[in-house]
Amino acid sequence: MTGCNYTFHHNTMPSNLLAGKVGIISGALNDQSIAWKVAQRAHAEGARFVLTNAPLAMRMGEINKLSEECNAPIIPADATSTEELEALFSGAQEQLGGKIDFVLHSIGMSANIRKKKHYGELDYKFFQQTIDVSAMSFHKMMAVAEKQDAMNEWGSIVALSYIAAQRAFLDYTDMTQAKAMLESIARSYGQRFGKLKKVRVNTVSQSPTKTTAGTGITGFDAFYNFADMMSPLGNAPAEACADYCISLFSDLTRYVTMQNLMHDGGFSTTGISAEIVDVMTKAAGAQE
Repeated sequence: MTGCNYTFHHNTMPSNLLAGKVGIISGALNDQSIAWKVAQRAHAEGARFVLTNAPLAMRMGEINKLSEECNAPIIPADATSTEELEALFSGAQEQLGGKIDFVLHSIGMSANIRKKKHYGELDYKFFQQTIDVSAMSFHKMMAVAEKQDAMNEWGSIVALSYIAAQRAFLDYTDMTQAKAMLESIARSYGQRFGKLKKVRVNTVSQSPTKTTAGTGITGFDAFYNFADMMSPLGNAPAEACADYCISLFSDLTRYVTMQNLMHDGGFSTTGISAEIVDVMTKAAGAQE
């Protein structure tokens, strides 16, 4: 566990689940990012990996700190550019001395959300950019990996999603379509990659999480609290999401593929909770 100060919660001690495995982790911006926690946990579990992010995000973030902590080289890449992804995958294989066992796609961006545009007033150039960055980049990543024959057999590719792909949520606007497309790409490429190389492809649909991207959404705090009250186990924290990703990178989930896996404390299957009923009853009482 040298050089990694990952704090293990709920007695999750490292057990070398990823010993000997090598990978690529995208999207670590700062220590609130799920990708950051996945990197720390992968390091603790014995994996070696390359970190990558868009050059702009790297200037804004603190990725160098993570790189030192986990002894992981950084290869900047704009995930919308096939050329840069080609350089990423060939560079990663060089740095890591062989083919890749796992990839984390943790990339999402919406200028429409940033500029607080309502769903009826989306800027279509921004919309296209949201799709390019947040969904199409996932297809490009896997297409490059396939063409370079960069993945080891029984490898694992995971992208982070959100339940807005299935349900309408106010203020998630065009990211909703991007996540739906992301999950669809995982199914189609999962079928292809499974046949070609026994590589599995899944998405993890995470609870609302207090990350830089999450908190940029209007009304995030209210929604975070609502989801927490609705979920029997409460919202899943970023650290627990990292644990789940690690299990998907490991050999323990070899036959799990083409799935959208809900990691949300039970939110997605709860109709209503006692806590919500309480809040509604109190609110109704206050109005009388």
